[in-house]
Amino acid sequence: MNNFNQKSLIIFDWDGTLMDSVGLIVDAMRYAAEKHGLTVTDDATKSIIGIALVDAFPMLFPNDSDKYDELLATYSEYYVKHCDNDKLFDGVKELISDLHAQGKTLAIATGKKRKGLERVLPNSGIEAFFTTTKTADETAGKPNPLMLQAILSETGKGIKEAVFVGDSIHDIRMANAIRMDSIAVSYGCEKADVLAKEHPTVIANSILNLKNLLV
Repeated sequence: MNNFNQKSLIIFDWDGTLMDSVGLIVDAMRYAAEKHGLTVTDDATKSIIGIALVDAFPMLFPNDSDKYDELLATYSEYYVKHCDNDKLFDGVKELISDLHAQGKTLAIATGKKRKGLERVLPNSGIEAFFTTTKTADETAGKPNPLMLQAILSETGKGIKEAVFVGDSIHDIRMANAIRMDSIAVSYGCEKADVLAKEHPTVIANSILNLKNLLV
């Protein structure tokens, strides 16, 4: 097993990895679809978590491109109205604090837009621990590895010094695209058997398991 605790740069996904927001994303997408006369399954929504909505809508509603703008507006309205209820997974704050205390460089690579991340990160209690954060609208949506490459460039770290932690197949595909080690967490949007098919370096089934790997 890789010595992840020797990595100097730890890059985290946000939704479903640090923040327990999968339920809200599913609810918001269902609400938006129903309001505009469409249907979407919870599993289908979970399958697009991690990628930018602009890329997700064609996957979920391939025959309804004329409704994408309305769907986005409705989804965003619902999400913003309810996102204050989202919380970090239990143990995340302690994990991030411990890693920072060890001198690790911490970063976020998320499929959210900058505006969306800034809506939740400042109130999370962990913003100060991150050296840099990258969003899909500033770089490119997952699984394009541009945001990982931007973080490496900004921090001066090499791929071998870094590990990416995420809960979706898009997260693992992004890391694999530049041969970065990855930890897939199975407590977010995808189950372990689905994540295993993407060949992450290792799978963690809980925050405690993740902490044991990294700290």
